[in-house]
Amino acid sequence: MSVPEIKIENVSMIYEASGENVTALQNINLEIQQGEFISLLGPSGCGKTTLLRVIGDLLQATSGQVSIGGKTPSQIRKEKRYGMVFQNPVLYDWRKIKDNVALPLEMMKVDKGERERRSQELLALVGLEEFQNCYPRELSGGMQQRVSIARALAADPEILLMDEPFSALDEFSREKMNEDILQIWSQTKKTVVFVTHSIPEAAFLSDRVCVLTPHPGKLADIIPVPFPRPRSRELRNKAEFFQLVSSIRNSFQEGLT
Repeated sequence: MSVPEIKIENVSMIYEASGENVTALQNINLEIQQGEFISLLGPSGCGKTTLLRVIGDLLQATSGQVSIGGKTPSQIRKEKRYGMVFQNPVLYDWRKIKDNVALPLEMMKVDKGERERRSQELLALVGLEEFQNCYPRELSGGMQQRVSIARALAADPEILLMDEPFSALDEFSREKMNEDILQIWSQTKKTVVFVTHSIPEAAFLSDRVCVLTPHPGKLADIIPVPFPRPRSRELRNKAEFFQLVSSIRNSFQEGLT
């Protein structure tokens, strides 16, 4: 068996709120293999974003540890091996799309020619090469999020951390983005940790679905997704898909008891 790329051991997170301690995460143990697409699934407030931020060195766990290939999250962040996609695209309105994508490379002092080459390559990957000279305000919400994904891939990270990136989109746009991210993932072979509160989304995208329960956030179950890849939208209409969605929902309910 291969060595896990991400190893989470007994991770707990306790916040102080209004003078009281609030447990956001409790004794999370999880191993994620290189190239896996893992979803952290649960309702708002269950700690899934907190766990993502602990993995990405944006938060420090109260107890327990995270290692990535034997290194700490801090080391991985300094080596620029993370890419992060947030709920909102967070694009700079005054920069053209190609310049938004190239921003991480600009900060790394990569020369202009290489920045432009890489930006065009990534915009082609997300299907937006024709819009490289547009400004964010000229794009739809889904297109802006694709720019955000391209920017996250600019430094060629090994791990892509995605925090409910499609939650603000309408249902039709969201399903299209699900298909797009699977295509991007199949071409880049990144390890993806994806936060969502949508059971169908987790079932459609993932290799495994990690179900978290709220208050405190515990890992209730890890459910493997049996569907072969590549996956198409027709999968969503199959009885097997509905059965898996039901199974994941039941797993969450059992975790509450």
